[in-house]
Amino acid sequence: MDAITDLPSPGAVTGAAHTDVLVLQHTIEDPAGYLATWLDAVGARWDVFCAEAGECYPDSVAGYRALAVLGGEWSANDDRPSLRRAEALIREADALGIPVIGHCLGGQLMARALGGRVQRLPKPEIGWLPITHDGSAVAREWFGEPVNPVVYQWHYDGVVALPPGATVLAASPACAVQAYAIGPHLGMQFHIEITPLKIESWLDNPGEVYPSAVQAHPDTVQAPAAMRAATTLHQAASYRLADRVYAAWQRRWRGSA
Repeated sequence: MDAITDLPSPGAVTGAAHTDVLVLQHTIEDPAGYLATWLDAVGARWDVFCAEAGECYPDSVAGYRALAVLGGEWSANDDRPSLRRAEALIREADALGIPVIGHCLGGQLMARALGGRVQRLPKPEIGWLPITHDGSAVAREWFGEPVNPVVYQWHYDGVVALPPGATVLAASPACAVQAYAIGPHLGMQFHIEITPLKIESWLDNPGEVYPSAVQAHPDTVQAPAAMRAATTLHQAASYRLADRVYAAWQRRWRGSA
């Protein structure tokens, strides 16, 4: 699967009774990206709702088989009704046995929703950076045998206390919780759904903190030229890793054999 999409796909139909996956999109600039490509490629039926576009999240996740929560520039601790609604849907999904996959902010919201804690980290991570998974059977099921994949990151906050029952699967020097599992759910600090289109969109509007972060943290924050060069090197492997992660998630969808 090598197609790249950053817009809602024709596969994104409405009506939970007829769909497989609910996708929660927080901000306009952080769409489903490669997740959309993958969902369409496997024939999944899915709905996406974008809070920043004024779309209210559904009242319930009960009609779906799986829940995906995307990232965004907001902090998980921001006082925004849509974030609290997302957390409520995550808790409902957990109670119903519906597997949740959280990308960056989505992983942070899942941690908060299930009893963990998120705060600002000493060092941000922005760009293509390696993580290390622990080699456990669970980590290998999600991420494969290579223990040091290079993944795309753009975050200032991180999970600093896990929910009860959660297990860290991967870490980096700047972030102790790069991925964690809790029951059928996976929370990631990195952007497995990333595409070059998303990267260029973010570099066009990187926010006020990014320029100073490049200067202050050159070991964990890539400048635009270095990031673009790294995208050429690492994007294909990121797609392959995403295929594996999303397939492991799909095996957990409610009603799967």
